[in-house]
Amino acid sequence: MTFRPRSITAIASAALGAAFLAGCVQPPLYEQQPGYSPAYPSAAPPPAYPAYGGQAYRPVPPAYAEYGRVANIELLQQEQRRAPSGAGAIIGGVLGAVVGNQVGGGFGRAAATGIGAVGGAVAGNALEGNQRGPTVQSYRISVQTDNGRMQVFDVPNPGDLRIGDRVRVEDGRIQRI
Repeated sequence: MTFRPRSITAIASAALGAAFLAGCVQPPLYEQQPGYSPAYPSAAPPPAYPAYGGQAYRPVPPAYAEYGRVANIELLQQEQRRAPSGAGAIIGGVLGAVVGNQVGGGFGRAAATGIGAVGGAVAGNALEGNQRGPTVQSYRISVQTDNGRMQVFDVPNPGDLRIGDRVRVEDGRIQRI
């Protein structure tokens, strides 16, 4: 089997186009958050306290509980989008190159193959990026505290809480009383 120089050029341009567009994949969702930097840790180390009796002394924050009533419970449904993996761009680029290779002859065929590879990779990446992920359900519970403040909690399951229930809020947790 012999390769013609034109077909090697077409295959090389298709592979180059697919590889170029495979690099257009979005970063994972946690890297898209504002303030994200992989070079710096997200939490500061705890402060060092002088040792006392062989153990480090750390002050304990005072326990503080608030009381109130559940004002509202609403269902939140969020559809998660999947980030493209690059497979759509590669498959689209290969298919575009195959279709483009069927057009014209000579230099026109090589150009059509390259354009088909790039166009197919763009289309494949877009199609893969539009796929829908699973739907995640959570609940938003609004609590009106006795001091008049409104607190909102997003929880995966409200448990046995109902609107109007008397609750205790401590350390970011809701407990029916």
